Amino acid sequence: MLGSAAVTIWCDVAPEARAEFDDWHAHEHMPERLSIPGFLRGSRWVSEDGAYFMLYEAQDEATVTTGPYLERLNDPTPWSRKMMPQHRNMVRSVCRVRCAFGAGLGRALLTARLSPRSDCAERLEAWLVSELLPDLPSRKGLMAAQLLRNIAFPAAVQTTEQKIRGGDAAADWIVLVSGYDAEAVAAVTAQMHEAPMTAGVYSLACLMNAGDVPVR
Repeated sequence: MLGSAAVTIWCDVAPEARAEFDDWHAHEHMPERLSIPGFLRGSRWVSEDGAYFMLYEAQDEATVTTGPYLERLNDPTPWSRKMMPQHRNMVRSVCRVRCAFGAGLGRALLTARLSPRSDCAERLEAWLVSELLPDLPSRKGLMAAQLLRNIAFPAAVQTTEQKIRGGDAAADWIVLVSGYDAEAVAAVTAQMHEAPMTAGVYSLACLMNAGDVPVR
């Protein structure tokens, strides 16, 4: 992970809107986000069944909770206003990076969304941080693993983009595992069977660093 904060987004897009959605995201939305100070890298991932995952890595929590980013969320471009309703089954979390292990970014990515019960959260976090995740990057086919934690906001606080979409769900804890072997990445889910989760494996479709965006 680059930085200590991130924005994570899962959504579905209707087949007839996918071509324009991909065009908008690659040529307007991602460059726009990466022009915001503190945004470091953006990536778009797609699963075999066509679901999307988007990840924006940021310098710190202030980058994703205040200032220019909130201004953009409340003043979307005309193209963004058109595309926001295309985000279906939207799950979006603004996160802090709890821990990160390994280096690099593979072509395959496992995302696991967890909402642990309060009576087992401490034990689960200790197992993830001290046992499972540190070991993963050394395995054949894998490169990096992270645990992210949602930064909670009052339910009544909605940005203009969220209102256009009709509101978003949020993930509490997020485990990300990347690697160059999709089967090895997917196999990690079997080790997390004790933690109820929503998991998926995605392939990299588009990646951009802040330095790739021309200064305007």
